Amino acid sequence: MKNNILIISFLLLFCFSGAAQVKKATVKDLAFMTGTWVQKTDWGDLEEFWSAPEGESMMSSFRCVKDGKALFYEFVVIEQDGHLPVMKMRHFNRGSIGWEDKEKPLLFPLAELKGTYALFESEDKTIRLSYQLIGKNKLSVVLEEKDKSGKQKKDIFSFTRKL
Repeated sequence: MKNNILIISFLLLFCFSGAAQVKKATVKDLAFMTGTWVQKTDWGDLEEFWSAPEGESMMSSFRCVKDGKALFYEFVVIEQDGHLPVMKMRHFNRGSIGWEDKEKPLLFPLAELKGTYALFESEDKTIRLSYQLIGKNKLSVVLEEKDKSGKQKKDIFSFTRKL
């Protein structure tokens, strides 16, 4: 009986250890995101650029264009903060009008990293943003967030590398 409990405990520990948060990673581990990525959607043509890691950071710019006009932009940096990279995001309307408070970007510490898959999660756990490189020229970005009523919403973006 004791052996069975020991075996079950070991198996549970082994099974759930993969879901644990990242304890240590560097910005260089996210180099797979580097490139210019594009996708056409119902709400516009999307373009996202990620710089190569340098100076313990990466930077990204994003825009959504519909009917020949930019609707909104995102500016993102990922900076090394102690043992983990942290994504810092800001949104802007046309005319460079910011959505977030100028002193408080949205913060997303790296929560999971496996090969070419990275998951960032907001500090309050209401928003999750994952990036996964598929092959050499596809980047899947999944945005999961809770709406005001607490209902989970999921948007999946399938970007292609702009060559």
